[in-house]
Amino acid sequence: MLRRLHPQQPDSFAFTPANLKWAKAQITKFPEGRQASAIIPLLWRAQEQEGWLSRPAIEEVARMLDLAYIRALEVATFYFMFQLQPVGSVAHIQVCGTTSCMICGAEDLMEVCKQKIAPRAHELSEDGKFSWEEVECLGACSNAPMAQIGKDYYEDLTTQRLGEIIDEMAAGKVPVPGPQNGRFASEPLSGLTSLKEFESGRTKYNASAQLAVDLGDTIKRIDGTEVPVTTPWLGKGAKPAAKPKPKAKAKTTAKPATRTTAKSIAMPATKPAAKPAAKAAAKKSAAPAKATKPRGRTAPRKAGADDLKQIKGVGPKIETMLNSMGFFHFDQIAKWGDSEIAWVDENLEGFKGRVSRDGWTDQARKLSAGEETEFSRRVKKGAMYKK
Repeated sequence: MLRRLHPQQPDSFAFTPANLKWAKAQITKFPEGRQASAIIPLLWRAQEQEGWLSRPAIEEVARMLDLAYIRALEVATFYFMFQLQPVGSVAHIQVCGTTSCMICGAEDLMEVCKQKIAPRAHELSEDGKFSWEEVECLGACSNAPMAQIGKDYYEDLTTQRLGEIIDEMAAGKVPVPGPQNGRFASEPLSGLTSLKEFESGRTKYNASAQLAVDLGDTIKRIDGTEVPVTTPWLGKGAKPAAKPKPKAKAKTTAKPATRTTAKSIAMPATKPAAKPAAKAAAKKSAAPAKATKPRGRTAPRKAGADDLKQIKGVGPKIETMLNSMGFFHFDQIAKWGDSEIAWVDENLEGFKGRVSRDGWTDQARKLSAGEETEFSRRVKKGAMYKK
C-alpha cells in the first residue's frame, strides 16, 4: 500500500508543554549521538496529541532528535500504526479484516462503517467525529469479528452492536470494551469446560475491560497530564537515602587547652586542602576531549578520490559533505583521533554522531590497507551490477 502525506497540512506543530516535557524525558533514555532511538515514541506521542501525523509534526520530531527530515519520514511511512491523514475527532475505528474475522462477518462490519461514517476508508464523517479503516490481524481471533477503537478492543461484534457503539460514542459515551455478547473473555461460547471453580469469584469484567472502565475514557487523546513524568533511569525516581543520625558528642570534663597538641592542630589544615585538589584532578581527567578539525586536503590525490561509500554509514550525500570538508581518502579518516571524530560528528549537518556510531575509523583502516569489509564487498558488487 502506498503511504503518502496528506495533501492538506497544518502550518505548524508544537507539543503541549506537558507532552514536550515527556518527550524530552524519553530522549534522555539514550546516550549522546543515539537520540534517534527515541523516534517511535515521539512520533507516537505527536499522533496521540493531534490524532494523526502531519508533516510539521514529523519535521519537529526530526529536529528534536537532530535527524534529517527524510529519516523521520521513512519511519512514519513504514509503520501502519501511524496515521498520515486526519482522523475522527471522537474515534478512529479499525476493523480487523483477516481470516477469522472475515469468516465471522468483518465485511458486514465494514458496511456499517461505510453507511454510518464514510463510504471509503480514511475519510472523515460529515461531522468530522469518526473515521475508519480495515487493518490486518489484531490477535483477537477467538473473539472474531472485532475492531480496535481508541486504545481498546471491541470483540464478538454484530452489525447492530457496532452501530450502537458508534451512536453511543457520538453522544459522548464510552461503551465498555471487550466481548459484546456476554462472554467474560475468550472462553468457549457454550461456557466454561474447565476451571469452573473460579467462575464464581471473578470480577464483573476481565482485567483489560476493567481497566478501561476504571479509566472512564479510553478514547480520549493523551495530553501529557495523565501520569507525572519521572525519569528513574536517571536516578530521579528513587527515594533519597535516609540521612544518618548524628552521633551524640561524648561529654568530657577536660579543658580544651589540655587536649590540644601540635598534631591535632595540623590535621584540620591538611585534610580539607587535599580534597579540592583531588576533585579538580578527577574533573580534569573526566573532561571530554576538545573537538579538533582534522587536517584536510584542497583536492584528492592524482590517483583520484577513494570511494568513501564503501564505509558503512556513508552514502552519496555524506560523501559529498566529507569531500567539501577536505576528506577524500580512507587513510585520512583512519588517522582521526577522539577529538577529530568529535569534530566531524558535530559538523555532519543532519547526520551528527554517524562517525562514532558506525565506527568509520576502524573500517577506514582496513580499507586503506587494501582489505575488504563485508559492507565494502556488497558496495562493489552493487556497483558492478550497475555497469
